[in-house]
Amino acid sequence: MSITCCLPIVESVYCLACARWLWKKCLYSAGHESENWGLATAEEFAPVPRLCRYVLAEYEDDLRNPIWAPPGGYGINPDWIVHRKDYDETLGRAPPYMLYMDHERRDIVLIIRGLNLAKESDYAVLLDNKLGQTKLDGGYVHNGLLKSAMWVFDAECEVLKELLESFPEYTLTFAGHSLGAGVVALLTIVAVQNREKLGNFDRKRIRCYAIAPARCTSLNLAVRYADIINSVVLQDDFLPRTTTALEDVFKSVLCLPCLLCLMCLKDTCILEDQMLRDPRRLYAPGRLYHIVERKPMRCMYQACGLLSSMCFRALGT
Repeated sequence: MSITCCLPIVESVYCLACARWLWKKCLYSAGHESENWGLATAEEFAPVPRLCRYVLAEYEDDLRNPIWAPPGGYGINPDWIVHRKDYDETLGRAPPYMLYMDHERRDIVLIIRGLNLAKESDYAVLLDNKLGQTKLDGGYVHNGLLKSAMWVFDAECEVLKELLESFPEYTLTFAGHSLGAGVVALLTIVAVQNREKLGNFDRKRIRCYAIAPARCTSLNLAVRYADIINSVVLQDDFLPRTTTALEDVFKSVLCLPCLLCLMCLKDTCILEDQMLRDPRRLYAPGRLYHIVERKPMRCMYQACGLLSSMCFRALGT
């Protein structure tokens, strides 16, 4: 009899959790999360659009004959590219990347592309993570992204050292998108921790711009490296904002609504202060720039647009 009485209570709690999740997703704009933040100045945000074009350029096979170039091009001079490495050269240890000398702005730029949905090696990097598994510089980091960052550092260490010594007035910039953003964020920390291998350059010469990064650093690391690591998050972007382990998300695609409801129940019962006290909890790295359009029902507009696009492609129009 007690079991019979308990079932309606469990069902009611489950329904309330689902309703809360729907309310937050349909009527709650991500802009509320950053509404009390200060506005970024035009000067400090100025490099972001240019570096976004650089990252997009890494998706091109031939930059002398680009296929997807936006109006005005990518702003990259093919003659200034030091080298590019594809999946065959990285052996799947890291996404493809490009080393570029921006002589116009006196900047050495290492650019890493984002997740390739057709490459198993990218999924292997992204899903190689266990909570509290890997420590770095007194904090916790994403295991797979750290291994990828260390591989890139070892592969490019000598070249970067030579360039930094040959051009002492140049800065060193790491830029990446999605999976590549997580790699460059941890690559920045690895580079700072091993500055002697790069010629003991000044910390002020290095900076990082992570576009839509995965959560890859604990809170203490995110704060300590906020002076050189910048994360850019657009509206309700899933990857930097999800509190669910990415491994669980990809394994639960066929039952994602169930997973989301369970996560909503879990987050409802855990206080925010308790979450912040967990030293193993991962966050988007460094200083956050949140680009928002403060409209309710925003996610529904995006979903409708995505569905329409998929339908048009399926119809061949």
